[in-house]
Amino acid sequence: MDSLEAWISTVDLITIAIVIATAVIGRFLLVRLVRGLTNRTLARAKLRRERPENRAERILATVTLANEERFQQRTATLGSLISNLISVAIWIIAVLTVLAVLDVPLAPLLTSAGVGGVALAFGAQSLVKDFLSGIFMIMEDQYGVGDLVDTGDVTGTVEEVGLRVTRLRDGSGTVWYVRNGEILRIGNQSQGWSTAIVDVPVAYDEDPAKVIAILDEVAAEMESDATYSDVLLDKPAVAGVNAVTTTAMTIRMTAKTAPNQQWGVQRSLLERSLKALAKAGVRSPASTLGVVEP
Repeated sequence: MDSLEAWISTVDLITIAIVIATAVIGRFLLVRLVRGLTNRTLARAKLRRERPENRAERILATVTLANEERFQQRTATLGSLISNLISVAIWIIAVLTVLAVLDVPLAPLLTSAGVGGVALAFGAQSLVKDFLSGIFMIMEDQYGVGDLVDTGDVTGTVEEVGLRVTRLRDGSGTVWYVRNGEILRIGNQSQGWSTAIVDVPVAYDEDPAKVIAILDEVAAEMESDATYSDVLLDKPAVAGVNAVTTTAMTIRMTAKTAPNQQWGVQRSLLERSLKALAKAGVRSPASTLGVVEP
């Protein structure tokens, strides 16, 4: 005991105890604050999703609820990451403070740490860039598992989102590993809603008003179809004549759909339109092809 008191005084022991207690209490309060903010964010998001006012909002709310697990995982990941950063920072400060109380020379230690940090920064620039980009991507919810995204070089479905790399699978089944720091732009086709675009071709000399009236009926029938009640956000619209050539006139139709549901709507809308036009006697452009004037 005497040897311990000779090496460190009672005042120093009390100071060290205060430093450790302050670190423990400070970490506890800050981590609790982060958890409270995380829970409050989840509660507010849930409250917004519980107030759909129209058909489109109800469908989008259903899609959002389907992704609620992803949202909770993202929020929990961020909360855990911030809590870990807080813990590391507090304990580093506490250790340095205790060493200063014990009169341990910190200059060589800090100098060595600074030199090592500079060397590590030069050697791991791309790694740090990837991690920082991954953190911001998760924070901003730019995309998540199951989203169809376009990263510029690769378009595919997200299978895994990590802090360093994102794993995608394209339409051919190829798996791509994209470094987060190399993604300069991202196009997410699964957020919010999608648009189905259908170009219906008819003979160039058909009456546009007649064709548009038929397509309006097709749009109304499709809207009332229970099969698409959870897919269509609104009644498909007939935009009008989109293009005219020497053999064909193209009428464009658009439909706002739930995310990633535009492909099936496009196929069904085109099929119904062609059948309705054929039933009404509207000629297709194919009937004018290959006709030679005498």
